[in-house]
Amino acid sequence: MIPGTIIPETDGVVSARFLTGIFAATSSLMLSQIREMTGLDASALQNWVKRGWVSPPQKRRYNMDQVARILIINMLREAFQLEKIAFLLSYVNGSVFDRSDDIIPESKLYEYICIVSVQYSGKSVNDIDSLSECIEDVIKDYDEKLEGATARLQKALEIIIIAYRSVQVKKRAERMLDDIIL
Repeated sequence: MIPGTIIPETDGVVSARFLTGIFAATSSLMLSQIREMTGLDASALQNWVKRGWVSPPQKRRYNMDQVARILIINMLREAFQLEKIAFLLSYVNGSVFDRSDDIIPESKLYEYICIVSVQYSGKSVNDIDSLSECIEDVIKDYDEKLEGATARLQKALEIIIIAYRSVQVKKRAERMLDDIIL
């Protein structure tokens, strides 16, 4: 699946440019569209806004960075408690209500996650050195605006990718177990 969605991935380029493609046609999405894309119910999404994990929609519409943040939270929620995901995202970008403390737009962070996920997909979850090298290569175009931002971005991406991969490995093991149970 494209990370954070219920949409099947056809190739890595598709997932890396997924948000850009959606937002090429529109500047924002309605809650119902996000629900269809993620499989989340409206109350979960509204709860995330209420708790300050996602900034409130403008005129009931979500922009690309808000959608990216929702997708990131959704992709990590089987690996971490929601409070830990919110902390991780604030480690990267500070307050959800203050864009001036961001080190990277969430849409770009999501793009990096998708690219690293595809490039690292054939590797062992325990191969941290390979993951670090992959992340360094993917973020080489990142323009650090605050001192230490690149290191924070690198650390956050490592955590996100390891957590996401662990969920994928768990799901694969569950499918294998289901095959022998049935």
